[in-house]
Amino acid sequence: MKKYSRYLLGILAVGLAATQYSCSKSSTGGNDTPTTPTKPVEPVTPVTTDVNMWLTTADQTVLFKQQNISLVFNTNTSTNPTINVDDTKVYQPIDGFGFALTGGSASLINSLSEANKTALLNELFKTDGTNIGISYLRITLGASDLSAAPFSYDDVSGDIALTNFSLDKEKVDLLPILKRILAINPDIKILSCPWSAPAWMKDNNSFYGGSLKSEYFDTYAKYFVKYIQAMKAEGITIDAITPQNEPLNAYNNPSMLMVSADEGKFVKNNLGPAFKAAGIATKIIVYDHNADHPEYATDIFADKAAADFVDGAAFHLYGGFINALGTVHDQYPAKNIYFTEQATFAGGNFGADLAYHVSNLIIGATRNWSRNVIEWNLASDPNQNPHTVGGCTSCLGAITVGTSVSRNVSYYIIAHASKFVRPGAVRIASDLISNVLTVAFKNTDGTKVLVALNAGTVDQSFNIRYNSKMINTSLKAGAVATYIWQ
Repeated sequence: MKKYSRYLLGILAVGLAATQYSCSKSSTGGNDTPTTPTKPVEPVTPVTTDVNMWLTTADQTVLFKQQNISLVFNTNTSTNPTINVDDTKVYQPIDGFGFALTGGSASLINSLSEANKTALLNELFKTDGTNIGISYLRITLGASDLSAAPFSYDDVSGDIALTNFSLDKEKVDLLPILKRILAINPDIKILSCPWSAPAWMKDNNSFYGGSLKSEYFDTYAKYFVKYIQAMKAEGITIDAITPQNEPLNAYNNPSMLMVSADEGKFVKNNLGPAFKAAGIATKIIVYDHNADHPEYATDIFADKAAADFVDGAAFHLYGGFINALGTVHDQYPAKNIYFTEQATFAGGNFGADLAYHVSNLIIGATRNWSRNVIEWNLASDPNQNPHTVGGCTSCLGAITVGTSVSRNVSYYIIAHASKFVRPGAVRIASDLISNVLTVAFKNTDGTKVLVALNAGTVDQSFNIRYNSKMINTSLKAGAVATYIWQ
């Protein structure tokens, strides 16, 4: 995780108000003291609409709220620019949208009271009501920099038989939280990746930096096998792994340098054969780093013996441009594309973060063939803890867990897709017009979803046309909306 300092905490405070009513007797007259009755809240009558619209504005006056407006498809003409949505043009399937459930995130969520923990997990992983329906998680194989301290699952030096391998360190927080999540959504996809091999397998005998020694390639492959089997024994299926998080970043704690030639050899000669021998169907996804070096992935794809074990490539966007993902897809269309990490940071700007992440990730990554979008770090405390010494000190969680739970900008970024674009959906065609950026999807139940961002500096009115009929709508500058219809 690279460390930046350009992001602002956005908080949604949810309060409950109670109204007391009391009456008393007069000591002399015996009459009830007159009171002014509380005026009842007028119920909002839902309007007739063909299209549901959920909105978040850059100024935070509206935060992921369904709008009670009538959007009825008609054949009227309009001079406003028009976004055409065409579900006859189909692109990649979608696996889901979500966050990294770091060890620190799990410990913070697990520290909540039982009632608050249940309510929060339902809000995050259910899809009904205003719940946001997270459908994809990234977890760490061992510690990340957002753990309290570095560790692996076998820290006994020289244990090449891995007899001391154990998930015990995860049995306090991560495994209990994962099991509760799976009880809510048994089909959620889980990607796991290490920040480092056990220190004793590395040429510097440290969790920080260094490289995997070639004599431990085979042992490390067996370490992955043991991990997947141990998680399975806990009732947790790992859908995919990457061999190394940010393999070109050796300046984190933990971290490990693994150049493309070494990752290709490891997959070809050790990890792939070990999975095959053990009957493991977990996908192997390579790279898992910035879009500025897409050749890392394509170099591995070019070696057929390695590529035969590889499902696809994963990317971050702390460097490079999001269209690099589409270039990799164009070169190797049989390989899948994934987007696995981007952080928001304390001290930045809600509106700027919202626009950047929606335009580049929710819209940009999926328009460039990504099957998923994962934001970094589900939860942090008010001081952006926990983290290792040398780990990210400003990474902002989607939620902040302190004396209460508050919601930050990445919560809303992911919510605009995760609640409505469900696993198994496909991306379909949609236009980009003027300053309105869009991406569209079709779910397995036939519902269509359009995510739109007004990336301009002025309000924008526009039409959405589907099957020769259209609606008229508008967005304030910097606002994000999700439109859903049958």
